[in-house]
Amino acid sequence: MPPVFKPSKKIPARLITIGALFLFCLLCLSLLITVLTQTVDDAPDSSQKPQKVFNAEHYNIDNGLELVVIPNHRAGVVTHMVWYKVGAADEEAGHSGIAHFLEHLMFKGSTGFAPGEFSKQVQRLGGQDNAFTTQNYTAYFQSVSADQLETVMRMEAGRMRGMNVPPGPFTSERDVIMEERRQRTDNSDAARFTEQMRAMAFVNHPYGTPVIGWMHEMAQLEWDKVKDFYDHWYGPNNAIVVISGDVTGEQALQLATQIYGPIPKVSVPERHWLKSPPLDSPITLRGNSMQQHQTDISILIRLPSAVQNQKLSLGLEIASEILGGGSSSRLYRALVVEQKLASAIGVSYDPTQRSDAEFWINAHAAPDVNADQLLNAIYQEINRFISDGPTDIEIAEAKRKLSDAAVFARDSLSGPAMIVGRSLAVGLPLEYVEYWPSLIEQTHDETITESARYLDWRAGSPLRNPAVIGIFEPSPTQGEQP
Repeated sequence: MPPVFKPSKKIPARLITIGALFLFCLLCLSLLITVLTQTVDDAPDSSQKPQKVFNAEHYNIDNGLELVVIPNHRAGVVTHMVWYKVGAADEEAGHSGIAHFLEHLMFKGSTGFAPGEFSKQVQRLGGQDNAFTTQNYTAYFQSVSADQLETVMRMEAGRMRGMNVPPGPFTSERDVIMEERRQRTDNSDAARFTEQMRAMAFVNHPYGTPVIGWMHEMAQLEWDKVKDFYDHWYGPNNAIVVISGDVTGEQALQLATQIYGPIPKVSVPERHWLKSPPLDSPITLRGNSMQQHQTDISILIRLPSAVQNQKLSLGLEIASEILGGGSSSRLYRALVVEQKLASAIGVSYDPTQRSDAEFWINAHAAPDVNADQLLNAIYQEINRFISDGPTDIEIAEAKRKLSDAAVFARDSLSGPAMIVGRSLAVGLPLEYVEYWPSLIEQTHDETITESARYLDWRAGSPLRNPAVIGIFEPSPTQGEQP
């Protein structure tokens, strides 16, 4: 046992008190440092990059092909998409409908597959496939089990440069797309009215021509024109492969390099899109139909896309959510709930366009409410939004809804591939997609207020954004033709 220390003199009580106070202060200081350290650790670090939405991996193949992989190992399935950066807006004048027609023909004969066999093979693999065409891009996709990824990649690679359609299926498929137009557009007075609104909004611009084409031009489409379009635009250096699902970037890159890598580049044409002349005042289009049972108001405003003005488009996305994003939106509360002038109203704005984007306001009039009354009420609310601006609560709620939608998109298998593919296909960088919720959150109130000014469609508005106002009503009598 060590010797016990015994002081030779008694310690004064005053010194004991001072020592105790000193120890107490040290203890308090230690606790304070601990609390402050935890607070700093828990606080967001502005110097750190925000979290990505999809954690996508991007690669470039030597022949110009882009590859994007979005790993998702929740289930043993994958969605494989090929996006060609060409759409209806790239068609030669007088030959509308080629891009959509070609989408159909890609299933009617290619390397290793007779007409109609491509989709049957995907079905035999237990999967699903489809395709779609827009003004800006054409996309083909298959959803299959992960162990069949290589198979569908080889199938898609085979028709990237190997489309070969016999004369019989070519002619019959042209009849198919013409019938599709009859069913979806020509037989619907409302669809033709909307088509006419777009044509008036996009004067002397390729977006004014419908994706499916004009009927008289579709009827004259010939193989040499379609094949020429295919030869110039369909190639690896004008394509993006997006794979989402149970696969790693390393696995996908190895397969893509092996399968798509040997395909030679094509000489992609330069785009020379026509531009619309300045439109100084809004255009009002009125129509009626026996198919229509209530008065509809549609307002189409051409506004900048995210490709043209990223900052402004973010403000417009927030503004559209505040104005028409559901039953709690400003327009719905004012016109449906309070004034009871409309039975429904909504707003849509899609900034994912290579050229101008469309901002739509659509409303169904309540019974006994005439079109001018509803239109004036809509404009009053829009004007109030422009002059007063949104409230802090409206901005916070809109940002939350938009960010939540991006987070929920991660749970889907094909959803991320769709979102990433369409964004890259129009020229947006992958970083824009990955950090979009953070960009929304960081959008200043002043930007939202500035974007709201672009919604002023009055004649003499300093921004002069082309707008078309569509008023579509029931026919006055059953005997009157549209």
